[in-house]
Amino acid sequence: QVQLVESGGGLVQAGGSLRLSCTASGRTLGSFGMGWFRQAPGKERESVAAISWSGGSTYYADSVKGRFTISRDNAKSTVFLQMNSLKPEDTAVYYCAASYSSYTIRYQEYNYWGQGTQVTVSS
Repeated sequence: QVQLVESGGGLVQAGGSLRLSCTASGRTLGSFGMGWFRQAPGKERESVAAISWSGGSTYYADSVKGRFTISRDNAKSTVFLQMNSLKPEDTAVYYCAASYSSYTIRYQEYNYWGQGTQVTVSS
């Protein structure tokens, strides 16, 4: 069993930056593919970024490419999402997820989810 806890969300002005962290307990994250998802009010949950177990492969949604960076520190069982140049449309609850698959962007292939952290970007 893996427990994921996100942190780092908050209120920021457009153009600002936030760094989300996701720390795991119960098991180390070294063999898990990891991802960040987000869900805005009235919208479906969408994939934002994903990273392979080694960190060698990454994926970004087109809407965040060039602004967000996903990274991981397996020794600390932590995954990060650096978010720069934030826009009001980035406002959502952000979720961290872990998959038994070494690398996936498919929502259905994630096995463990955090409780989410709110990111609000004001215009």
